This record gives sequence, C-alpha cells and structure tokens, in this order.
Amino acid sequence: MHLKISSLLTGRLFRIPEYQRAYAWGTRQRADLFADILGVKESGREHFMATVVALGRERRLIGADEFTTVEIVDGQQRITTLVILLKAIEKALELEDRTEAKIKREIQELLVKDDSHSLVLLQTNHDTSNVFPAYIRDGAIRADQAETAADKNVISAAAECEAFVAQWKTHSPLVELVAIIRNQLSLIYHEIPDEATVYRVFEVLNSRGLDVKWIDKLKSQLMASLFEYVEPGTRREASLEMQGYWRDIYRTLGQRGDLGDEALRFTGTFYFVHEPRRIMGQEDAVADLVASAGRKVATIAKVGADLRAVVQAVGKLNSNARLRAVTKVLHARFVATAIMLRGFDTATEEALLNAWERVTFRIFSLGGADARHKVGEYVGLAYRIYSQNIPAKDILEDLRAIGADYKIDKILYGPEYWANCYEGWAEELRYLLYRYDEHLAKIAGQPLSATQWNKIWLDEPSRSIEHITPQSAAANYTHELGNLTMLPPRVNSSLQADPPISKAEPYLTSGLLGTMAVGVSIQRDGVWDENAVRERTLRIHDFALQEWK
Repeated sequence: MHLKISSLLTGRLFRIPEYQRAYAWGTRQRADLFADILGVKESGREHFMATVVALGRERRLIGADEFTTVEIVDGQQRITTLVILLKAIEKALELEDRTEAKIKREIQELLVKDDSHSLVLLQTNHDTSNVFPAYIRDGAIRADQAETAADKNVISAAAECEAFVAQWKTHSPLVELVAIIRNQLSLIYHEIPDEATVYRVFEVLNSRGLDVKWIDKLKSQLMASLFEYVEPGTRREASLEMQGYWRDIYRTLGQRGDLGDEALRFTGTFYFVHEPRRIMGQEDAVADLVASAGRKVATIAKVGADLRAVVQAVGKLNSNARLRAVTKVLHARFVATAIMLRGFDTATEEALLNAWERVTFRIFSLGGADARHKVGEYVGLAYRIYSQNIPAKDILEDLRAIGADYKIDKILYGPEYWANCYEGWAEELRYLLYRYDEHLAKIAGQPLSATQWNKIWLDEPSRSIEHITPQSAAANYTHELGNLTMLPPRVNSSLQADPPISKAEPYLTSGLLGTMAVGVSIQRDGVWDENAVRERTLRIHDFALQEWK
C-alpha cells in the first residue's frame, strides 16, 4: 500500500531483529535524504522515498491503543534515519510556542509510547550499548558509549540531523518541516504475515536495487529457499539455525560493515568447482552460493555456516593490527583468511601467518608490487588451503615459491633505498618500525610496550610518525628512514618542530624501544645530525635484510 510517513508510523511498532543488518547509513545517504526534503519544500510536491517490507508479528495493547508489531526486512536504514530526524526536531521545538509545544508532545508520544518504555522503533540487533534508544528516549548523544560501527553511525546521524534542523530553523518554521515529513514524504509499504513469502518479496523488489548490499540479498534468498523447499516439520528449526548464523555475521560486521563485501567474495570463490585464478565479484558469488545451497536443508545451512566462518575470519584478520598492516591487497588477504579458516593448531597457524607476512610484505611493500601482481598465485593457493586441505608444509613451500622472484637483497639495493620513507609509505613504515621494535625487545629480553603501540595502531599512521630532525629544517635527510621514529599521536603532536636535543627526554620516556634508543643517542652525543641518521638507517636496513630473507 502507498502510505505517507504519518500513516506508516501510526499504530505500528517497528523492530529490527538480530539477524538483520545494523544501522549502516553514512553522511552521503543522510545528505540525500535532507536534499529530498529541501526539494519538497521548493516544489511543494509529494516525494516518493522507497519501499518498505515488513513481517507482521503480533498485536499489542499499550494503554488504550492497539499496535501491530512488525519486523523490518527492507527499509530499516531509511526508517531509522527518519525516527532520529523526528527526535532531533522534537528537541528543537519550543514549549513557549503553543503550536510547537503541541507538536513536540505529539512527536514524543509517537516515539515513546504510553508505557514510557516501548519505542516506535527498536534496534534489537547488536545495539548492546543502547546508543539508539537513549537518544530516542532522552535526546542524549552518548558518543563515549559507541562501541560498534553501527553505534558510531547512529551518533553521526543524530549530530547531522540536529545540524539540519538547526539550519532549517534559521530560515523556516519547524512546523513546516514536520508537515513535510508527515504529509509529503511517502513510500510503498508491504506488511506480510507469512514468513515464507516475505523474503521472496524482498528478493523481487531488490533484484536490481543498488542500495541493498549483496550479502543481504544472499541472506534473503537463502531464507526464501528454506521456506520454499524445506518441509514444514524441519523448517522452523532450520530457520532459527539460519537466523543464528546471520545474527553472528552482522555482529561481526558491526565493527566494519565493508568487510562483508570481502567475505562474500571470498566465500563464493572457495565454492568454485575448479581452482580459480581470480576472486569473484559479489553478484557472481551470490549466484554461485545460492546454486550451491540448492533445495536441501543441509546444503542451505552449510552456505550460511561457511559464510559465517569466513566473515569471522576476515573480522579476526582486520582486528589484528599487525596482520592488517601487512597489505591491503585483496588476493593476499585471501590467503591469510584461508589459513585462519583451516583450524590448524596455534603454533602451526602462527608459523604459516608469519611466513605469509614475510612474503607479502616483501612483495607489495618493500618490493613495490601493485595489486595486479601475483593474483593467480595467491588465489590458487588460498583455494588449495581451504578447499583441498593441503598440508602445512606445502603451504610454506608455495609461499616461498610466490616470493622467489622478490629476493630481499635485490629489493633493498642499499641505504639509498630508504631516502624517502614518509611520503606515500606511512602505513608500511609504521609496520616496519613495529617489527624493528619487536626485534629490539627480543634482544633486550623485555616485552614490547603494547599500551603505546595500541595507541599508534588506532590512529592514522602519519599522526604517529615523528621526524627527529623536524621537516621545517629542510634537511635533505628529513624523510630518510633513520630520521623517522614512532610516538603515540598526542605525544607526537605536542613536540611539533622542536629541535632534537629538546625531544630527547620525551623519547626516553616513550616506552618504545626504537624511539628510546634515539633519545639515548641524542643525550650521549649532544647532537642529531646526518651521520646519526645514516647510522640508524643502516641498523634498520640490516634488520630488514635478515627479517625478510
């Protein structure tokens, strides 16, 4: 049915269950919504927004009012943003103005029902920090409690909606904005009582939709297959199992939603019949995974379980700062994911990932190869690791073979290789200096400063790279490796362009062994000059020659 927003939000309680994607809209999508509203203001015409698909669940009585509880299958991003926008408007309406006070109460009653608890929209999926309900209930933007990407998106949405409302208020009454949202924004609403039908409706409506992620389309098609092909006696249990897989998938993707695209492509490629030479695209991955799922409950469930495992491996890879720093090259990450999926014992997995690190960093970071290199070799190896269960010794041999034409002594042709390690090489430099700190810690027989390095990993690498002789000195060795060290971002920014002699004390107390060694050198010699830079460059150069043989 075709509904205006006022009709859509009346008499319904919207719920987004755990097996649905969390809030993922960013600034661009919200800006488009604001532009649509401004367009309605200019034209005066009704604006059709989108289609919403919901699964009708139950009727509820709150006070004297009856509500239908529905689970949103499609359209949750737009409805969530509209609810946040309504809260931003409600906060800005003035109690002193009689008309605004009346509308303020109406919005309050719409968003939070008569029992002072039930919300018009409840993000039951992954919102463990209660960022969304806190904003809808009391208007508090609790940025300090944001734990996931979805939390941060909600915080950003609240701030941007409040900024839009404040800007509107400078040139037009808020009553007009409320009227536009209530009466001139509309959508097509499908409320379906049958779970067996709702996923097919979603699939048909979004078969060509650009806004819906392919991983969400896969979920809908797998769920639809369960209800279409699995006998009723098994269907409910299988449906709950599948919902559990997707709950876990979206919880993992709550940290980094874009990782779902990568995981989907990896999973589809693992399902190739023959050894592939490239990683398939998302659309092809969905088609192949749906075909592999077929019509049997066991094969449908297997696709869900396998995707969950890949998503969790990709999430684990991304959450490991050291592994994440090695490369952004997709086919190289494919191999690391395959190793993590095999279930090797801890020692074997660490040995394989260390070998993968050395080869991959040597090829793409030290060797300067771009993402077009070694595609077939990496993809084929990942496939053999996961789909053919090749033994660990074969994986090591294949990794050595992949890196055979990138010999370290040919790549690092001398100290002049390190003349500019800052511009365009910040992430690689951070990783290199981290590994050098590990090396120094091993020699000293003491642990690495995990606290300080965590601060460094969590920020942009350039914010932690310290020029010992500052850039403003315009020395020809400013960006040379030996003149660069690491400091936590706040410490780094506090030193600004101070001369090296005044930085020695902060270096000594930094807790970072490579940086502390620089502080010792400055205090001992009373100077940091070109010779000191070259000596340090050579030390790190010799370390790299040994580490990436």
